[in-house]
Amino acid sequence: MTTSEIFLIALLIIFAVPWLFWRLLRTDYWAPLVVVQIVGGILLGPGVLGAAFPDYYAFIFRGEVIGALNGIAWWAVMLFVWIAGIELDLSQAWSNRRETGITAGLALGVPLALGALAAVLLLQWPGWRGPNGAQWQAVLGIGMACAVTALPILVLFMEKLEILRAPLGQRILRYASLDDIAIWGVLALILLDWERIGRQLLFLVGFALAAWLVRRLMQRIDEADRWPVGLIWLALCGLAGDWSGLHFMVGAFLAGVVLDARWFGHEAMDRFRGVVLLTMMPVFFLSTGLRTQWEGGGMAVFAAAALLLVAAVAGKLLGLRLAGWILGWQRGEAALIGWLLQTKALIMIIFANILLDKAIITSTAFTALLLMAVGSTMLTVPMAQPILARLTGIRRRVA
Repeated sequence: MTTSEIFLIALLIIFAVPWLFWRLLRTDYWAPLVVVQIVGGILLGPGVLGAAFPDYYAFIFRGEVIGALNGIAWWAVMLFVWIAGIELDLSQAWSNRRETGITAGLALGVPLALGALAAVLLLQWPGWRGPNGAQWQAVLGIGMACAVTALPILVLFMEKLEILRAPLGQRILRYASLDDIAIWGVLALILLDWERIGRQLLFLVGFALAAWLVRRLMQRIDEADRWPVGLIWLALCGLAGDWSGLHFMVGAFLAGVVLDARWFGHEAMDRFRGVVLLTMMPVFFLSTGLRTQWEGGGMAVFAAAALLLVAAVAGKLLGLRLAGWILGWQRGEAALIGWLLQTKALIMIIFANILLDKAIITSTAFTALLLMAVGSTMLTVPMAQPILARLTGIRRRVA
């Protein structure tokens, strides 16, 4: 068979298998399509089906096919991160800065601390820290992975629970948005390369000047021209970020942060995000699954994932409980928000992919983090929905 035919077989598997599983088994309550696609990527990878059927794996996922899939995956995730940056609206966070700062700080800081402690424990054994990662980079990276909230998936979940447009949903978006900024700031710190500090400083200075020019340009051109200009700006920032050593994902996020969603239209942004999720992100999930490894032994990976899941869940719930105590929330409110902020799929996976790309963590550690993200995300709706049903009037609570 030709390479193009095998590539199309791979695409057929990527799109058909998770969708059929999700649709026929009606898993949406505890595992939305995004989670099923991530799990599908793990199952189709070398650690599961690849180990059980090595001939299948060698035939379908040969080098040239994986190369083509990786190219689609890189662009897909750049688009997704760019959209996430555009949709960040920090004006409301600033208007409610005390409440938002306390809540977002504790929601991020406590699970970060517990995740870092879990990382210190894991790193007592070999096989978790990558060859290019210092001890502090691996600890901070794994800790931050436990603290991440995936803003785009959180939006989907809150739509399902019918609270996205309610005051409660807007409050939660403020907390997650502030944490999103912190996540990328910490990633930039982890990736800071003192041997390339000149390039990185040049990138930041050049980016600030270019962002000012792009914003002025965007305000002067028609909406129809803003999309192609925005995509050119995205590719340029990704290239500059990678050249500086910070990774093209940092450049993609920054490219979106300096743009305003109103320039593109909120409905158009929603449609575009949906198209990217439907048509391109499944390829990224598959390519992520292809990177999973079980070299440390299956039980060791599952044990590490369980440890990280406990740190992530307990840290988030404890952080929100402290915030609720300080701010005088009603009983159960902190638990509800804590469970909603457990959502980790996508952003955590992107974050962990970057750590793996830079060899700060190993493929085994990446697999444990991926399992933790899936487990945390699957807990979100089943745990949050009963609490939401019990709390009367919570949807309208402003702060």
